[in-house]
Amino acid sequence: MQANITFGRAICSSLTEATEREWLITNGTGSYGCGTVSGILTRCYHGYLLAALNPPLERTLLLTKLDEVVQYQGTAYPLGCDRYSGGTTTGHGYRNLQSFHLEGTTPTWTYACADALIEKRIWMQPGENTTYTSYRLVRASAPLNISIKAIVNHRNHHHTTQSNATGKPWKIQTKAHPRGLKVQAFDGATPFYLLSSKGQLFPANKWYQHYFLTQEKYRGLQHLDDHFHAATLKTNLAQGDTLTVVASTQATSNTDGNSALKEREKYERNLLDKAAKVSPTDLDTAQQIIQPKQDLTQLVLAADQFIVHRATPEAPDGKTTIAGYPWFGDWGRDTMIALPGLTLATGRPEIAKPILRTFSHYLSQGMLPNAFPEANNTPGYNTVDATLWYFEAIRAYVEATQDIALLQELFPVLQEIVEWHVKGTRYSIKCDTQDGLLYAGEPGAQLTWMDAKVEDWVVTPRIGKPVEINALWINALSCMARFSRALGKSEIEYARLAAQAASGFEKFWDSDLGYCYDVIDAPDGHSSGRDAALRPNQLFAISLPYGPVLSTFQQKSIVNVCAQHLVTSHGLRSLAQSHPDYTGTYGGNPLKRDGAYHQGTVWSWLIGPFVQAHLKVYNNPAIARTFLTPLIHHLSAGCAGTLSEIFDGDQPFAPRGAFAQAWSVAEVLRAWQLIEESSDPKNNSL
Repeated sequence: MQANITFGRAICSSLTEATEREWLITNGTGSYGCGTVSGILTRCYHGYLLAALNPPLERTLLLTKLDEVVQYQGTAYPLGCDRYSGGTTTGHGYRNLQSFHLEGTTPTWTYACADALIEKRIWMQPGENTTYTSYRLVRASAPLNISIKAIVNHRNHHHTTQSNATGKPWKIQTKAHPRGLKVQAFDGATPFYLLSSKGQLFPANKWYQHYFLTQEKYRGLQHLDDHFHAATLKTNLAQGDTLTVVASTQATSNTDGNSALKEREKYERNLLDKAAKVSPTDLDTAQQIIQPKQDLTQLVLAADQFIVHRATPEAPDGKTTIAGYPWFGDWGRDTMIALPGLTLATGRPEIAKPILRTFSHYLSQGMLPNAFPEANNTPGYNTVDATLWYFEAIRAYVEATQDIALLQELFPVLQEIVEWHVKGTRYSIKCDTQDGLLYAGEPGAQLTWMDAKVEDWVVTPRIGKPVEINALWINALSCMARFSRALGKSEIEYARLAAQAASGFEKFWDSDLGYCYDVIDAPDGHSSGRDAALRPNQLFAISLPYGPVLSTFQQKSIVNVCAQHLVTSHGLRSLAQSHPDYTGTYGGNPLKRDGAYHQGTVWSWLIGPFVQAHLKVYNNPAIARTFLTPLIHHLSAGCAGTLSEIFDGDQPFAPRGAFAQAWSVAEVLRAWQLIEESSDPKNNSL
């Protein structure tokens, strides 16, 4: 496939630059692989195969990495690179790295060893816990020998390993297999298989201790890790030869790298074909401020990496989304916000449908789950907005597909949600009969998307009536009125509730500030229970399709204030710099990081509602598009080919948090689609 992201010597031969840039591969079940361009491990999450043993969760590191050394014309050329405690670096393979690029989502390294040129690729088999690593000798004047160390582990991807923790080194078992080795960490552990298309694997059975994980140190966490050298593969390659190494939980995996790579490429071409049908116009004719065809192609492929399988008794083929890599699972809020961008903007409504169905099976007291935990099957329900975003996701899906049958199927679920919210559900979530607004929150609970909590400290409790929650509430009620009409049911009660809440929403506006309060009717802590902190949450009052009624003056004022004080190159700050609680750098131990998470940290997903609000107020697609440009540029920074979760609030807005985030990718795709459609809007309403 075409290489959309390419790095040359300037980045590849710099240890700092090549280590800052990362890569990601996925398989659609929750399993993944990731690492740095240089090959140095900087996170406990880095590895070639992190298998979801209970899809999409229970992700377990199996194959950490492959460290290679090439012997060519009497000289040894390392391709790998490692860093240990004390800063000792070995291998220095980046010095031989001529280029790195993505072919679709497949990371590809090109190493120059004298006149020899070696290509290395890593990818995963869709639907299998199988990672392929291929080596092709593109150019050489003589055959070469290659020696590859297989470095393995067996641990939760959140953890690190101390091989001598019990006073006696832990020995991972390796047994001969017809095409390689069976690797099993301990009795009862899920085994995996190291297979190769040629050469021989020799058991090694040696621990390498104290890999130094710089990103974990930055995060204030355990940053020394041990890994097990299970075996060494040795073989030779002549010009044009290919060697394939397979790591898989399936003993019968295909070792033909060429056919496996073609299957991966076919899968990704199908994704691009579907996306092309959504935007039939030639993307190259769009504004030249960015390269639309190339960049949207990469975003479409990035979007697919978050869509994974989640089986339920009611839906064996159920789907969900991973909120972000490397550490997030599937979250209700993130899924519903990201769904339109990940599925509808990419021409995959058939994926949206099972996602909407999957979450309906987890309804409890009128609430959808906030997150599915790794350790057990009981989801958490500490969210007030995930359920409200569900209405908007269904609205977007039905308007895009006219699938009235699914609406009919889910309508009783939506009715139940409204009923619970009117009479009251968990965490004091209840419609106030006086003004129709939704109250939410109790001490110790974090219910909105600003949900950072450290032990008993809720950083942004926002108890009361948060502005975006009530914009979502009005939108949900308005959706229900429209859904009722489409299904031939009475809309009267939903329309009445929506109108009452819309009238009550007027209390959020402050003419002196020129923007909306972030929370009103807070129980304490603010004058008259109103929080005047300037945050981006009020933008949803403009961007949601059926939000509260704001005057043209109010809408423009909100957009302008947010543009002046919150907009950055990579999204919107979560709090204005003028606020005494503003924190401009995200880093340090969990207390420091969570204390900054929503107190000034930039969130890239917020560019979606901002662009939508800006389009509504100014109707200038060319200007709106300029807000997306820096995030498009970010595809070549951070984790190549995808978008980061957050950035520092202070310049230069360094990427932080998860290096690949679903709603970041989704909202840029959705915003781009809105911009393209804004000059010729299509009315697909119910």
